[in-house]
Amino acid sequence: MTTFFNHEGLDLAYVDRAPDSGSKADPILLIHGFASSLQVNWISPGWAKTLNDAGYRVIAFDNRGHGRSSKSYEPADYTPEKMAGDAAALLRHLGIRRAHVMGYSMGARISAFLALAEPALVATLVFGGLGIGMVDGVGDWDPIAEALSAPDPALITHARGKTFRMFADQTKSDRRALAACIMTSRTLLSEDEMARIAQPTLVAVGTKDDIGGSAAELAALMPNAAAFEIEGRDHMLSVGDRTFKKRVLEFLSAHPL
Repeated sequence: MTTFFNHEGLDLAYVDRAPDSGSKADPILLIHGFASSLQVNWISPGWAKTLNDAGYRVIAFDNRGHGRSSKSYEPADYTPEKMAGDAAALLRHLGIRRAHVMGYSMGARISAFLALAEPALVATLVFGGLGIGMVDGVGDWDPIAEALSAPDPALITHARGKTFRMFADQTKSDRRALAACIMTSRTLLSEDEMARIAQPTLVAVGTKDDIGGSAAELAALMPNAAAFEIEGRDHMLSVGDRTFKKRVLEFLSAHPL
């Protein structure tokens, strides 16, 4: 069942699912990617079930501007710092003092900002779909904002813009909110900032992902990180990959709260 909590005047939708083993299970917070939602990123691909079945308490929420959460059309509302603040507020709302945190793509960036701002809250990290692009950037995203705002999708010629426009339409997203989000949610982290993230971290990127950048290069910047290549998967198809799930379960099992 989806519930809402309020942070900074925004109503944010979330789910909190305990496994059959009960409420003492280790919590894991899931942060979805751009133009996605908790349903698209975590429920439909089976992540919530996989983690529940493995004995974890699953908390996932719709980022501001996404899914069933409140929409803002002000780019200033979508910085990674503000969205990481939403994640921290949710954990505090639920009385959780420490959790595993897993993010995909934009959600991985938000997770990194959360770890830097609130290290005591974050026990471990999984960065999915975002490697060295967290530091070096992930290409020109201005055409994506233009594609999201285009009145006729048939006129979009930019390949990545067309992909994300199709994805936004499939997920029935508020494209105006997403256009605002994409303008300010891509703040890069420096190599020094990545080196400050000391939590055990798994960085997983598909071998055919042309967005996230190298998992190994990002992991090499961090004191306690490992890289995993999701074989044969691109940015969109890596999310629900079985080998990715298996590796995440192994990682979490090796680093219990």
